[in-house]
Amino acid sequence: MRLLVVGRLSGQLATAVKMAMAHGAKVQHVERADQATEQLRRGQGADLLMVDYRIDIAALIAANDAERIHVPVVACGVDADAKEAADAIRAGAKEFIPLPPDAELIAAVLSAVADDERPMISADPAMKSVIQLADQVARSEASILITGESGVGKEVMARYLHSSSRRADKAFISVNCAAIPDNLLESELFGHEKGAFTGAVARRIGKFEEADGGTLLLDEISEMDARLQAKLLRAIQERVIDRVGGSKPVPVNIRIIATSNRDLAKAVAEGTFREDLLYRLNVVNLRLPSLRERPGDIAVLADHFVKKYAAANGVPPRAIGPEARRALVAHRWPGNVRELENAMHRAVLLASGSEIDVDAIRLPDGRPLLGGDGASTPAASTYDAGVAGQAAQAADAVTRSFVGQTVAEMEKTLILDTLSHCLGNRTHAATILGISIRTLRNKLNEYADQGTPIPAPQSGVAAAYGAAG
Repeated sequence: MRLLVVGRLSGQLATAVKMAMAHGAKVQHVERADQATEQLRRGQGADLLMVDYRIDIAALIAANDAERIHVPVVACGVDADAKEAADAIRAGAKEFIPLPPDAELIAAVLSAVADDERPMISADPAMKSVIQLADQVARSEASILITGESGVGKEVMARYLHSSSRRADKAFISVNCAAIPDNLLESELFGHEKGAFTGAVARRIGKFEEADGGTLLLDEISEMDARLQAKLLRAIQERVIDRVGGSKPVPVNIRIIATSNRDLAKAVAEGTFREDLLYRLNVVNLRLPSLRERPGDIAVLADHFVKKYAAANGVPPRAIGPEARRALVAHRWPGNVRELENAMHRAVLLASGSEIDVDAIRLPDGRPLLGGDGASTPAASTYDAGVAGQAAQAADAVTRSFVGQTVAEMEKTLILDTLSHCLGNRTHAATILGISIRTLRNKLNEYADQGTPIPAPQSGVAAAYGAAG
Protein backbone atom coordinates (compact mmCIF):
# COMPACT_ATOMS: atom_id res chain seq x y z
CA MET A 1 0.00 0.00 0.00
CA ARG A 2 1.19 3.53 -0.87
CA LEU A 3 0.73 6.07 1.93
CA LEU A 4 1.15 9.83 1.49
CA VAL A 5 1.61 11.72 4.78
CA VAL A 6 0.62 15.39 4.75
CA GLY A 7 1.81 17.69 7.55
CA ARG A 8 4.89 18.53 9.56
CA LEU A 9 6.71 15.32 10.44
CA SER A 10 6.71 15.73 14.20
CA GLY A 11 8.00 13.03 16.51
CA GLN A 12 4.60 11.40 17.04
CA LEU A 13 3.68 11.52 13.35
CA ALA A 14 7.09 10.09 12.46
CA THR A 15 6.37 7.20 14.84
CA ALA A 16 3.05 6.57 13.08
CA VAL A 17 4.87 6.56 9.74
CA LYS A 18 7.36 3.98 11.02
CA MET A 19 4.48 1.78 12.20
CA ALA A 20 2.79 2.04 8.81
CA MET A 21 6.03 1.06 7.09
CA ALA A 22 6.35 -1.90 9.45
CA HIS A 23 2.99 -3.08 8.12
CA GLY A 24 4.25 -2.94 4.53
CA ALA A 25 3.19 0.57 3.51
CA LYS A 26 5.38 2.58 1.13
CA VAL A 27 5.41 6.08 2.61
CA GLN A 28 5.98 9.51 1.03
CA HIS A 29 5.75 12.85 2.82
CA VAL A 30 4.84 16.45 2.02
CA GLU A 31 4.11 19.32 4.41
CA ARG A 32 1.31 21.20 2.61
CA ALA A 33 -2.02 20.23 1.07
CA ASP A 34 -1.21 21.83 -2.31
CA GLN A 35 1.99 19.76 -2.46
CA ALA A 36 -0.06 16.61 -1.91
CA THR A 37 -2.40 17.42 -4.80
CA GLU A 38 0.54 18.31 -7.05
CA GLN A 39 2.29 15.03 -6.23
CA LEU A 40 -0.84 13.04 -7.01
CA ARG A 41 -1.32 15.03 -10.23
CA ARG A 42 2.20 14.09 -11.34
CA GLY A 43 1.31 10.41 -11.11
CA GLN A 44 3.08 9.68 -7.84
CA GLY A 45 -0.08 7.98 -6.62
CA ALA A 46 -1.23 6.93 -3.17
CA ASP A 47 -3.77 4.50 -1.79
CA LEU A 48 -4.31 6.55 1.35
CA LEU A 49 -3.60 10.09 2.64
CA MET A 50 -2.69 10.51 6.33
CA VAL A 51 -3.30 14.19 7.04
CA ASP A 52 -2.61 16.36 10.09
CA TYR A 53 -6.06 17.46 11.35
CA ARG A 54 -4.90 21.11 11.48
CA ILE A 55 -4.66 21.15 7.68
CA ASP A 56 -7.81 22.17 5.78
CA ILE A 57 -8.96 18.66 4.92
CA ALA A 58 -12.12 19.78 3.13
CA ALA A 59 -10.08 22.03 0.80
CA LEU A 60 -7.59 19.23 0.13
CA ILE A 61 -10.35 16.79 -0.80
CA ALA A 62 -12.04 19.44 -2.98
CA ALA A 63 -8.76 20.16 -4.81
CA ASN A 64 -8.26 16.44 -5.42
CA ASP A 65 -11.86 16.02 -6.59
CA ALA A 66 -11.38 18.85 -9.08
CA GLU A 67 -8.53 16.80 -10.58
CA ARG A 68 -10.67 13.62 -10.42
CA ILE A 69 -8.22 12.22 -7.86
CA HIS A 70 -10.10 10.12 -5.33
CA VAL A 71 -7.88 8.90 -2.49
CA PRO A 72 -9.33 8.20 0.99
CA VAL A 73 -8.13 10.44 3.82
CA VAL A 74 -7.49 9.61 7.47
CA ALA A 75 -6.87 12.49 9.86
CA CYS A 76 -4.38 12.30 12.70
CA GLY A 77 -2.91 14.56 15.36
CA VAL A 78 -1.67 15.13 18.87
CA ASP A 79 -3.93 16.49 21.64
CA ALA A 80 -7.00 16.77 19.43
CA ASP A 81 -10.24 16.92 21.41
CA ALA A 82 -13.47 15.15 20.44
CA LYS A 83 -14.82 18.19 18.56
CA GLU A 84 -11.66 18.55 16.46
CA ALA A 85 -11.71 14.86 15.61
CA ALA A 86 -15.40 15.09 14.68
CA ASP A 87 -14.73 18.18 12.55
CA ALA A 88 -12.06 16.24 10.62
CA ILE A 89 -14.55 13.44 9.92
CA ARG A 90 -17.20 15.94 8.82
CA ALA A 91 -14.62 17.54 6.50
CA GLY A 92 -14.30 14.21 4.66
CA ALA A 93 -11.77 12.10 6.56
CA LYS A 94 -12.70 8.43 6.85
CA GLU A 95 -11.12 7.94 10.25
CA PHE A 96 -9.24 9.85 12.95
CA ILE A 97 -6.04 8.41 14.47
CA PRO A 98 -5.01 9.98 17.77
CA LEU A 99 -1.27 10.39 18.31
CA PRO A 100 0.81 8.95 19.87
CA PRO A 101 -0.38 6.00 17.78
CA ASP A 102 -1.27 2.48 18.77
CA ALA A 103 0.32 -0.16 16.51
CA GLU A 104 -2.85 -2.28 16.27
CA LEU A 105 -4.97 0.78 15.53
CA ILE A 106 -2.63 1.84 12.73
CA ALA A 107 -2.80 -1.66 11.20
CA ALA A 108 -6.61 -1.84 11.49
CA VAL A 109 -7.19 1.62 9.99
CA LEU A 110 -4.79 1.06 7.10
CA SER A 111 -6.48 -2.25 6.32
CA ALA A 112 -10.07 -1.03 6.71
CA VAL A 113 -9.81 2.36 4.99
CA ALA A 114 -7.51 1.43 2.12
CA ASP A 115 -9.10 -2.06 1.86
CA ASP A 116 -5.79 -3.29 0.51
CA GLU A 117 -5.91 -6.63 2.30
CA ARG A 118 -7.95 -8.81 -0.06
CA PRO A 119 -6.37 -12.26 -0.07
CA MET A 120 -7.35 -14.99 -2.48
CA ILE A 121 -9.34 -17.43 -0.35
CA SER A 122 -10.80 -20.63 -1.76
CA ALA A 123 -11.59 -24.21 -0.82
CA ASP A 124 -13.88 -25.20 -3.70
CA PRO A 125 -12.43 -27.29 -6.58
CA ALA A 126 -14.17 -25.12 -9.19
CA MET A 127 -12.32 -22.04 -7.97
CA LYS A 128 -9.07 -23.83 -7.22
CA SER A 129 -8.77 -24.85 -10.89
CA VAL A 130 -9.03 -21.19 -11.90
CA ILE A 131 -6.39 -20.22 -9.34
CA GLN A 132 -4.12 -22.97 -10.69
CA LEU A 133 -4.42 -21.49 -14.20
CA ALA A 134 -3.75 -18.02 -12.77
CA ASP A 135 -0.57 -19.31 -11.12
CA GLN A 136 0.60 -20.67 -14.47
CA VAL A 137 0.26 -17.35 -16.30
CA ALA A 138 0.95 -14.85 -13.50
CA ARG A 139 4.66 -14.42 -14.24
CA SER A 140 4.12 -14.00 -17.97
CA GLU A 141 3.64 -10.66 -19.72
CA ALA A 142 0.41 -11.80 -21.40
CA SER A 143 -2.69 -9.61 -21.20
CA ILE A 144 -5.41 -11.35 -19.21
CA LEU A 145 -9.19 -10.99 -19.40
CA ILE A 146 -11.07 -11.88 -16.22
CA THR A 147 -14.78 -12.55 -16.72
CA GLY A 148 -17.66 -13.45 -14.45
CA GLU A 149 -20.78 -12.08 -12.83
CA SER A 150 -20.71 -8.89 -10.79
CA GLY A 151 -19.33 -9.46 -7.32
CA VAL A 152 -17.45 -12.72 -7.94
CA GLY A 153 -14.05 -11.20 -7.10
CA LYS A 154 -12.57 -10.15 -10.42
CA GLU A 155 -10.48 -7.34 -8.91
CA VAL A 156 -9.27 -9.68 -6.15
CA MET A 157 -8.07 -12.06 -8.87
CA ALA A 158 -6.37 -9.18 -10.70
CA ARG A 159 -4.49 -8.20 -7.54
CA TYR A 160 -3.54 -11.83 -6.99
CA LEU A 161 -2.08 -12.00 -10.50
CA HIS A 162 -0.10 -8.81 -9.91
CA SER A 163 1.25 -9.97 -6.55
CA SER A 164 2.39 -13.25 -8.17
CA SER A 165 3.96 -11.53 -11.18
CA ARG A 166 7.45 -10.23 -11.84
CA ARG A 167 5.98 -6.73 -11.47
CA ALA A 168 4.84 -7.29 -7.87
CA ASP A 169 7.16 -4.61 -6.47
CA LYS A 170 5.72 -1.99 -8.85
CA ALA A 171 2.39 -0.17 -8.86
CA PHE A 172 -0.99 -1.82 -9.28
CA ILE A 173 -3.38 0.78 -10.70
CA SER A 174 -7.11 0.17 -11.16
CA VAL A 175 -9.49 2.17 -13.35
CA ASN A 176 -13.24 1.53 -13.39
CA CYS A 177 -14.16 2.31 -16.99
CA ALA A 178 -17.87 2.23 -16.14
CA ALA A 179 -17.65 4.80 -13.36
CA ILE A 180 -15.97 7.61 -15.34
CA PRO A 181 -17.90 9.56 -18.00
CA ASP A 182 -16.63 9.10 -21.56
CA ASN A 183 -15.48 12.70 -21.90
CA LEU A 184 -13.23 12.33 -18.84
CA LEU A 185 -11.98 8.77 -19.26
CA GLU A 186 -9.43 9.65 -21.98
CA SER A 187 -7.69 12.17 -19.71
CA GLU A 188 -7.94 9.75 -16.77
CA LEU A 189 -6.18 7.00 -18.73
CA PHE A 190 -3.70 8.92 -20.85
CA GLY A 191 -3.26 12.21 -18.98
CA HIS A 192 -3.27 15.71 -20.45
CA GLU A 193 -1.03 18.69 -20.99
CA LYS A 194 -1.61 22.11 -19.49
CA GLY A 195 -4.15 24.03 -21.57
CA ALA A 196 -5.35 20.94 -23.45
CA PHE A 197 -8.93 21.88 -22.61
CA THR A 198 -10.84 24.26 -20.35
CA GLY A 199 -9.89 23.49 -16.78
CA ALA A 200 -6.56 21.82 -17.63
CA VAL A 201 -4.55 24.17 -15.41
CA ALA A 202 -1.51 21.89 -15.19
CA ARG A 203 -0.08 18.74 -16.70
CA ARG A 204 -1.83 15.63 -15.38
CA ILE A 205 -0.23 12.20 -15.53
CA GLY A 206 -2.73 9.50 -16.51
CA LYS A 207 -3.14 5.99 -15.18
CA PHE A 208 -0.99 4.47 -17.92
CA GLU A 209 2.04 6.48 -16.83
CA GLU A 210 1.20 6.03 -13.14
CA ALA A 211 1.27 2.25 -13.68
CA ASP A 212 4.56 2.34 -15.62
CA GLY A 213 6.57 -0.75 -14.74
CA GLY A 214 3.59 -2.34 -13.03
CA THR A 215 0.05 -3.52 -13.79
CA LEU A 216 -2.96 -1.57 -15.05
CA LEU A 217 -6.41 -3.02 -14.36
CA LEU A 218 -9.15 -1.86 -16.71
CA ASP A 219 -12.29 -2.77 -14.79
CA GLU A 220 -15.53 -3.22 -16.77
CA ILE A 221 -13.72 -2.70 -20.08
CA SER A 222 -16.93 -3.41 -21.99
CA GLU A 223 -18.23 0.07 -21.10
CA MET A 224 -15.41 1.91 -22.87
CA ASP A 225 -16.35 4.18 -25.77
CA ALA A 226 -15.42 2.89 -29.26
CA ARG A 227 -13.12 5.87 -29.95
CA LEU A 228 -11.13 5.20 -26.80
CA GLN A 229 -10.97 1.51 -27.66
CA ALA A 230 -8.93 2.42 -30.74
CA LYS A 231 -6.52 4.52 -28.66
CA LEU A 232 -6.22 1.72 -26.10
CA LEU A 233 -5.43 -0.79 -28.83
CA ARG A 234 -2.55 1.40 -30.05
CA ALA A 235 -1.22 1.76 -26.51
CA ILE A 236 -1.19 -2.02 -26.03
CA GLN A 237 0.33 -2.76 -29.43
CA GLU A 238 2.99 -0.06 -29.57
CA ARG A 239 3.53 0.52 -25.81
CA VAL A 240 3.19 4.27 -26.23
CA ILE A 241 0.43 6.70 -25.28
CA ASP A 242 -0.52 10.22 -26.32
CA ARG A 243 -1.52 12.66 -23.60
CA VAL A 244 -4.53 14.80 -24.47
CA GLY A 245 -3.06 17.93 -26.05
CA GLY A 246 0.41 16.35 -26.21
CA SER A 247 2.77 16.69 -29.17
CA LYS A 248 4.82 13.51 -28.82
CA PRO A 249 4.17 9.92 -27.75
CA VAL A 250 5.15 8.76 -24.26
CA PRO A 251 6.55 5.24 -23.87
CA VAL A 252 4.99 3.03 -21.19
CA ASN A 253 5.87 -0.41 -19.86
CA ILE A 254 2.81 -1.99 -18.29
CA ARG A 255 0.88 -5.21 -18.15
CA ILE A 256 -2.83 -5.00 -18.92
CA ILE A 257 -5.48 -6.92 -17.03
CA ALA A 258 -9.12 -6.30 -17.99
CA THR A 259 -12.40 -7.42 -16.46
CA SER A 260 -15.95 -7.69 -17.76
CA ASN A 261 -19.24 -9.04 -16.49
CA ARG A 262 -20.65 -8.97 -20.02
CA ASP A 263 -20.19 -11.32 -22.96
CA LEU A 264 -17.58 -9.46 -25.04
CA ALA A 265 -17.98 -11.83 -28.00
CA LYS A 266 -21.65 -10.80 -28.10
CA ALA A 267 -20.61 -7.14 -27.79
CA VAL A 268 -18.31 -7.63 -30.81
CA ALA A 269 -21.22 -9.10 -32.78
CA GLU A 270 -23.38 -6.11 -31.78
CA GLY A 271 -20.68 -3.69 -32.92
CA THR A 272 -20.08 -2.09 -29.50
CA PHE A 273 -16.65 -3.63 -28.89
CA ARG A 274 -13.68 -3.93 -31.23
CA GLU A 275 -12.80 -7.48 -32.23
CA ASP A 276 -9.07 -6.70 -32.57
CA LEU A 277 -9.03 -5.23 -29.05
CA LEU A 278 -10.73 -8.35 -27.68
CA TYR A 279 -8.01 -10.50 -29.24
CA ARG A 280 -5.32 -8.31 -27.66
CA LEU A 281 -6.90 -8.43 -24.21
CA ASN A 282 -8.02 -12.04 -24.24
CA VAL A 283 -4.65 -13.76 -24.56
CA VAL A 284 -5.65 -15.73 -21.46
CA ASN A 285 -9.21 -15.83 -20.14
CA LEU A 286 -9.94 -16.50 -16.48
CA ARG A 287 -13.65 -17.09 -15.93
CA LEU A 288 -14.54 -16.85 -12.26
CA PRO A 289 -17.48 -19.07 -11.28
CA SER A 290 -20.37 -17.51 -9.39
CA LEU A 291 -20.58 -18.23 -5.67
CA ARG A 292 -23.49 -20.66 -6.22
CA GLU A 293 -21.16 -22.65 -8.52
CA ARG A 294 -18.52 -22.91 -5.77
CA PRO A 295 -20.43 -23.69 -2.56
CA GLY A 296 -17.25 -24.95 -0.92
CA ASP A 297 -16.02 -21.34 -0.74
CA ILE A 298 -19.01 -19.95 1.19
CA ALA A 299 -18.00 -21.09 4.68
CA VAL A 300 -14.30 -20.15 4.40
CA LEU A 301 -15.13 -16.73 2.95
CA ALA A 302 -17.73 -16.13 5.66
CA ASP A 303 -15.15 -16.94 8.37
CA HIS A 304 -12.65 -14.57 6.74
CA PHE A 305 -15.16 -11.69 6.59
CA VAL A 306 -16.20 -12.22 10.21
CA LYS A 307 -12.58 -11.89 11.35
CA LYS A 308 -11.97 -8.91 9.08
CA TYR A 309 -14.99 -6.88 10.21
CA ALA A 310 -14.72 -7.82 13.85
CA ALA A 311 -11.21 -6.33 13.84
CA ALA A 312 -12.31 -3.28 11.81
CA ASN A 313 -15.21 -2.53 14.18
CA GLY A 314 -13.37 -3.31 17.40
CA VAL A 315 -15.71 -6.12 18.47
CA PRO A 316 -14.73 -9.61 19.64
CA PRO A 317 -14.77 -12.23 16.87
CA ARG A 318 -17.57 -14.78 17.16
CA ALA A 319 -17.84 -18.22 15.61
CA ILE A 320 -20.60 -18.83 13.06
CA GLY A 321 -23.22 -21.18 14.51
CA PRO A 322 -24.13 -24.53 12.84
CA GLU A 323 -27.61 -23.42 11.72
CA ALA A 324 -26.18 -20.18 10.35
CA ARG A 325 -23.57 -22.13 8.37
CA ARG A 326 -26.28 -24.32 6.84
CA ALA A 327 -28.30 -21.24 5.94
CA LEU A 328 -25.26 -19.57 4.33
CA VAL A 329 -24.55 -22.59 2.13
CA ALA A 330 -28.23 -23.00 1.19
CA HIS A 331 -28.63 -19.39 0.02
CA ARG A 332 -28.04 -18.71 -3.69
CA TRP A 333 -26.16 -15.40 -3.21
CA PRO A 334 -27.18 -13.60 -6.43
CA GLY A 335 -24.76 -10.80 -5.50
CA ASN A 336 -21.94 -13.34 -5.13
CA VAL A 337 -18.96 -12.71 -2.85
CA ARG A 338 -19.77 -9.01 -2.52
CA GLU A 339 -23.24 -9.82 -1.17
CA LEU A 340 -21.80 -12.43 1.22
CA GLU A 341 -19.23 -9.91 2.46
CA ASN A 342 -21.88 -7.28 3.17
CA ALA A 343 -24.08 -9.88 4.90
CA MET A 344 -21.25 -10.96 7.20
CA HIS A 345 -20.35 -7.34 7.96
CA ARG A 346 -23.95 -6.79 9.09
CA ALA A 347 -23.89 -10.07 11.04
CA VAL A 348 -20.80 -8.99 12.98
CA LEU A 349 -22.64 -5.82 14.03
CA LEU A 350 -26.01 -7.48 14.76
CA ALA A 351 -24.86 -10.61 16.58
CA SER A 352 -25.45 -10.49 20.33
CA GLY A 353 -24.80 -13.97 21.69
CA SER A 354 -21.66 -16.04 22.02
CA GLU A 355 -21.84 -16.94 18.32
CA ILE A 356 -23.31 -15.59 15.10
CA ASP A 357 -26.69 -17.24 14.67
CA VAL A 358 -28.93 -17.27 11.63
CA ASP A 359 -31.03 -14.34 12.91
CA ALA A 360 -28.00 -12.04 12.69
CA ILE A 361 -27.49 -12.75 8.98
CA ARG A 362 -29.73 -10.44 7.01
CA LEU A 363 -30.40 -9.75 3.37
CA PRO A 364 -29.97 -6.18 2.06
CA ASP A 365 -33.67 -5.43 2.66
CA GLY A 366 -33.45 -6.62 6.27
CA ARG A 367 -35.08 -10.03 5.83
CA PRO A 368 -33.31 -12.95 7.53
CA LEU A 369 -31.96 -15.95 5.68
CA LEU A 370 -34.02 -19.15 5.90
CA GLY A 371 -32.88 -21.70 8.46
CA GLY A 372 -30.23 -24.20 7.42
CA ASP A 373 -32.79 -27.01 7.05
CA GLY A 374 -34.54 -25.00 4.36
CA ALA A 375 -37.87 -26.27 3.02
CA SER A 376 -37.30 -29.76 4.44
CA THR A 377 -38.60 -28.74 7.89
CA PRO A 378 -42.29 -28.15 8.70
CA ALA A 379 -41.42 -24.76 10.11
CA ALA A 380 -39.71 -23.81 6.88
CA SER A 381 -42.68 -25.04 4.84
CA THR A 382 -45.00 -22.90 6.93
CA TYR A 383 -42.61 -20.02 6.50
CA ASP A 384 -42.51 -20.52 2.71
CA ALA A 385 -46.32 -20.63 2.57
CA GLY A 386 -46.52 -17.44 4.59
CA VAL A 387 -43.91 -15.75 2.39
CA ALA A 388 -45.77 -16.85 -0.75
CA GLY A 389 -49.01 -15.36 0.57
CA GLN A 390 -47.30 -12.13 1.55
CA ALA A 391 -45.59 -11.96 -1.83
CA ALA A 392 -48.91 -12.42 -3.64
CA GLN A 393 -50.49 -9.64 -1.59
CA ALA A 394 -47.50 -7.39 -2.17
CA ALA A 395 -47.55 -8.07 -5.92
CA ASP A 396 -51.25 -7.25 -6.07
CA ALA A 397 -50.69 -4.02 -4.15
CA VAL A 398 -47.79 -3.05 -6.39
CA THR A 399 -49.86 -3.73 -9.50
CA ARG A 400 -52.65 -1.48 -8.25
CA SER A 401 -50.13 1.24 -7.35
CA PHE A 402 -48.85 1.30 -10.94
CA VAL A 403 -52.28 2.19 -12.34
CA GLY A 404 -52.29 5.83 -13.35
CA GLN A 405 -48.49 6.16 -13.53
CA THR A 406 -46.60 6.94 -16.71
CA VAL A 407 -44.04 4.54 -18.14
CA ALA A 408 -41.27 7.00 -17.20
CA GLU A 409 -42.47 7.10 -13.58
CA MET A 410 -42.58 3.30 -13.39
CA GLU A 411 -39.08 3.07 -14.91
CA LYS A 412 -37.78 5.56 -12.37
CA THR A 413 -39.30 3.60 -9.47
CA LEU A 414 -37.85 0.33 -10.77
CA ILE A 415 -34.35 1.79 -11.22
CA LEU A 416 -34.21 3.45 -7.80
CA ASP A 417 -35.68 0.43 -5.98
CA THR A 418 -33.16 -1.86 -7.68
CA LEU A 419 -30.31 0.48 -6.80
CA SER A 420 -31.42 0.55 -3.15
CA HIS A 421 -31.60 -3.26 -3.14
CA CYS A 422 -28.00 -3.35 -4.39
CA LEU A 423 -26.83 -0.96 -1.64
CA GLY A 424 -26.07 1.71 -4.21
CA ASN A 425 -23.79 -0.51 -6.33
CA ARG A 426 -24.23 0.81 -9.88
CA THR A 427 -22.64 -2.16 -11.67
CA HIS A 428 -24.75 -4.73 -9.85
CA ALA A 429 -27.95 -2.73 -10.37
CA ALA A 430 -27.27 -2.32 -14.10
CA THR A 431 -26.74 -6.09 -14.40
CA ILE A 432 -30.05 -6.85 -12.70
CA LEU A 433 -31.89 -4.24 -14.79
CA GLY A 434 -30.33 -5.55 -18.01
CA ILE A 435 -28.98 -2.15 -19.07
CA SER A 436 -25.46 -0.79 -19.48
CA ILE A 437 -23.82 1.11 -16.66
CA ARG A 438 -23.68 4.14 -18.97
CA THR A 439 -27.46 4.08 -19.44
CA LEU A 440 -27.97 3.73 -15.69
CA ARG A 441 -25.60 6.62 -14.99
CA ASN A 442 -27.45 8.87 -17.46
CA LYS A 443 -30.78 8.01 -15.82
CA LEU A 444 -29.42 8.78 -12.36
CA ASN A 445 -28.03 12.11 -13.56
CA GLU A 446 -31.48 12.92 -14.93
CA TYR A 447 -33.19 12.02 -11.63
CA ALA A 448 -30.60 13.97 -9.63
CA ASP A 449 -31.23 17.05 -11.76
CA GLN A 450 -34.91 16.69 -10.81
CA GLY A 451 -33.91 16.81 -7.14
CA THR A 452 -34.50 13.12 -6.43
CA PRO A 453 -32.30 11.58 -3.69
CA ILE A 454 -30.14 8.78 -5.14
CA PRO A 455 -28.80 5.85 -3.06
CA ALA A 456 -25.08 6.43 -2.55
CA PRO A 457 -22.56 3.69 -3.47
CA GLN A 458 -21.95 1.11 -0.72
CA SER A 459 -24.95 2.35 1.21
CA GLY A 460 -28.58 1.38 1.43
CA VAL A 461 -29.53 4.87 2.55
CA ALA A 462 -30.66 7.49 0.06
CA ALA A 463 -28.33 10.43 -0.14
CA ALA A 464 -28.28 13.56 -2.24
CA TYR A 465 -26.53 12.64 -5.45
CA GLY A 466 -24.15 15.07 -7.07
CA ALA A 467 -22.39 13.27 -9.94
CA ALA A 468 -23.82 9.88 -10.88
CA GLY A 469 -21.18 7.23 -11.26
